[in-house]
Amino acid sequence: MAEEKKSIFASVKDGVVEAIRGVGDVAQAVVDTVSGTLVSALKGVRAITNETLGLIFDTVSAAIKGVAEVGGDLGTASKNAVLGVIRGTKEVATGSMEAISTSAEAAVKAAGDVGGDVAAAAKGAVEGAIEGAKEVGIKAEDAAAAAASGALKGAGKVSTTAVDQVRNVVTGTISGVKVVLREPFKGEEEKK
Repeated sequence: MAEEKKSIFASVKDGVVEAIRGVGDVAQAVVDTVSGTLVSALKGVRAITNETLGLIFDTVSAAIKGVAEVGGDLGTASKNAVLGVIRGTKEVATGSMEAISTSAEAAVKAAGDVGGDVAAAAKGAVEGAIEGAKEVGIKAEDAAAAAASGALKGAGKVSTTAVDQVRNVVTGTISGVKVVLREPFKGEEEKK
């Protein structure tokens, strides 16, 4: 399983890098690579599981790190990675909010890992969630809240400064949608 995980990460990262170098279109390279990877990997899956969420996290992380490698905009990459996840998982009816949250978390964490702008990654992730929600018939407000919560969780894995930056950028209105931040830390930890 660890070997398979590594090969998916390397495949996605290399695919994004090659597509960007070949065509120069970061947005399309990320959407196509992320959605294509997930469509292939999730054939026959009916629900989002922890294993599926791990695959989503790794796929988005690899895409963001691939964009960083070629000096691309991580905000744009994050938006299109989340959009790619929504398109790639739309056949899996249950668990779409978890997929959105996990993809935003991965985008922000990966941006932090490469020293990128976590706030731009967070905003991009929420924008991608809003755009994707409209495509698949999910309420934009719900998708935005899921992405914002995931982004905040990802920032928590980077630093307290990253948490503050992300909280500031995802609080308010993004792409015409009022984002209601639901912090993943409070309540969830108390339940355990």
